[in-house]
Amino acid sequence: MKSVTSVFWYSLAICLAVVIWGSVAPVQLEEFTASVTSYISVSFGWFYLLIVVLFLAFCIYLIFSRYGKVKLGKEHDKPEFSLLSWFAMLFSAGMGMGLVFWTTAEPISHAFTSTPTAEPGSDTAIKEALQYSFFHWGIHAWAVYGVVALVLAYFKFHKDAPGLISATLVPIFGEKSMAGTPGKLIDILAVFATIVGVAATLGFGSGQIAGGLSFLYDIPNSFTVQLIVLVVATFLFIGSAWSGIGRGIKYLSNINMGLAGVLLLMLFIVGPTLYILNMFTHTLGSYITEFFDMSLRLAPLDEGNRQWIDSWTIFYWAWWISWAPFVGIFIARISKGRTVKEFMLGVLFVPSLVCFIFFAVFGVSALNLEQNGIAQISQLSLETSTFGVLAEYPLGTLMSIITIFVVAIFFITSADSATFVLGMLTTNGMLNPRNSVKIIWGITQAAVAAIIVYFGGTQGLQNMLIIAALPFSIVIILMGVSFFKSAHAEYGPRKKKP
Repeated sequence: MKSVTSVFWYSLAICLAVVIWGSVAPVQLEEFTASVTSYISVSFGWFYLLIVVLFLAFCIYLIFSRYGKVKLGKEHDKPEFSLLSWFAMLFSAGMGMGLVFWTTAEPISHAFTSTPTAEPGSDTAIKEALQYSFFHWGIHAWAVYGVVALVLAYFKFHKDAPGLISATLVPIFGEKSMAGTPGKLIDILAVFATIVGVAATLGFGSGQIAGGLSFLYDIPNSFTVQLIVLVVATFLFIGSAWSGIGRGIKYLSNINMGLAGVLLLMLFIVGPTLYILNMFTHTLGSYITEFFDMSLRLAPLDEGNRQWIDSWTIFYWAWWISWAPFVGIFIARISKGRTVKEFMLGVLFVPSLVCFIFFAVFGVSALNLEQNGIAQISQLSLETSTFGVLAEYPLGTLMSIITIFVVAIFFITSADSATFVLGMLTTNGMLNPRNSVKIIWGITQAAVAAIIVYFGGTQGLQNMLIIAALPFSIVIILMGVSFFKSAHAEYGPRKKKP
């Protein structure tokens, strides 16, 4: 353990304190996080919306700017991974099982339970259901990841800085400050945000796996079963992380994208194919034409709609921000050798399109069942809604079994990617952290996930996400400023252009 820094010990102590608090006084922890979350949503909702639009504008600008040709590495560096493996890994880490969890649950909720603007069950609500799903899982999310990943990759591979969040802020605050207490506090914040973001996803994933087993085999969907799923998955993703990024994570990501593709194709064929194609085309148009209205919609005079925005849009923006240090560092690690333009085009648009396709196939298949009175999917729990949809179509049992495997592998790839990243953050940016460090962080992630699920379930996860995201959003803004300052000094108008 000689390679670990003080960031490791302080971060571990904070996480253990959360675990102990949640174990001893779960109700008090839930009440505390709920009150803080309510305050943040009401007072800083505008801030979340504005900064995510700012991050997206930053990414689009870089594609067309003179910085687009800057290589994330040295001039002779080549990409370490093929385009296919690169896309598979960044998608598995960036969305993973959350996508499988929400592809049916979110459109159904928007259409029949908690609608953005329209009357539940109306034609308008059904159209908006897919539109807002595209909005929440589209380029806004990937812009947040893109900013963090780009800045980290630039400083790590182009400037030879340590792979730490604090190292990217040296142009603003100076090396002495970032090597001291302020820098360590920033890295501790990044670790905590990563732990909370990944713990939320592990909680969702364990719930969905347990829900699928309950739906298929009548196994009780209880906290005990979810805990068993967490324990088994923890052993698996620690084993994957042990094998290294070039083997375990890469191979699992490729396998899982293949399985997810097979599942997608199967449902597209046996589901309402023409309806899926029509809704996808219409919704894509609505998403584009109402892009800015959705991006800045806060409903200041409509309390009902404001509550919906807090529960969905603000929650998602906080989720993406809390995931940004983990996903950003991981994407940066696998993106060495690519240009800024290639990086941004790949990170922003390819995963977004894949998300749209998944939501169109799964979401429209769910909407079709409820619209035609075949099944009341909206009455199912979030964890079982996907399985409820698949059960109503041919080959439903086979597709449900594949879904459990897809969720499980997404579970493993997201968790072992996070374990790898946490190891980097707490060993002064080592590209290949010691296995003992990865094991400790793997166990810690699972423990925090178990406690969050225990004390608050889905709402508890949302509370922790929104709280962790607010301070880290300031760090992301500073990272963008730092990149511009450094890149302008090297490639400004009076400097040699790349």
